[in-house]
Amino acid sequence: MNELSIAESLVKTIDPVEALKALAKAYPGKVVFSTSFGYEDQAIAHLIFENDIPIEVFTLDTGRLFAETYSVWNSTLDKYKKPIKAYYPLAKATEDLVSKKGPNSFYESVENRKECCYIRKVEPLKRALAGNKIWITGIRAGQSENRHDLPQVEWSEANQIVKYHPLLNWSFDEVTEFIRKNHIPYNPLHDKGFVSIGCAPCTRAIKLGEDFRAGRWWWENNDKKECGLHAHVAVKK
Repeated sequence: MNELSIAESLVKTIDPVEALKALAKAYPGKVVFSTSFGYEDQAIAHLIFENDIPIEVFTLDTGRLFAETYSVWNSTLDKYKKPIKAYYPLAKATEDLVSKKGPNSFYESVENRKECCYIRKVEPLKRALAGNKIWITGIRAGQSENRHDLPQVEWSEANQIVKYHPLLNWSFDEVTEFIRKNHIPYNPLHDKGFVSIGCAPCTRAIKLGEDFRAGRWWWENNDKKECGLHAHVAVKK
């Protein structure tokens, strides 16, 4: 039985807490959760921290985050008294990019934007995932069209790791109610129309009726905008 099949069997038909516990038990020290401190990630962090599940929580600090994101990061540390490991872009790559193309080259072309995303997010993520077996994410099916048909457990070919999305089938309202009910710290930008929060120069609030992801890289004429962290090609091993 391969890793994907094992993970699928462990989480099938059980609630997220029990699923996270089962994965942590089956793969001790090899299960990690990536948080960007948005609604979904804060809900999952709560499940992990409140239940003392031995899963490492990490974040990618791109160097271009909102001040509000750093504030909720700090509030999360204060509430749960649990560590959150930070990964940063490689200094040389960042210095070279900004020196050659300036601090806002990502506005100039999709290629430039993807280059910046790779340096600040994708490469640090690869370091964070290296050597691990299970990657927990806050992805929900309702976040964008290309996430609608995702399986709850999938194989990431790009990172050679099994991904588990515990909140995949939760609605936005279910997530926000869970946040409210459990008094979980959340990013105040959510109250200002920011539903998907990334780097400050690349994120805006969405307008009434706009798609969930419309606030990300809004200047690009592309319906399937992703930074490269989640390459959604489900590949079974």
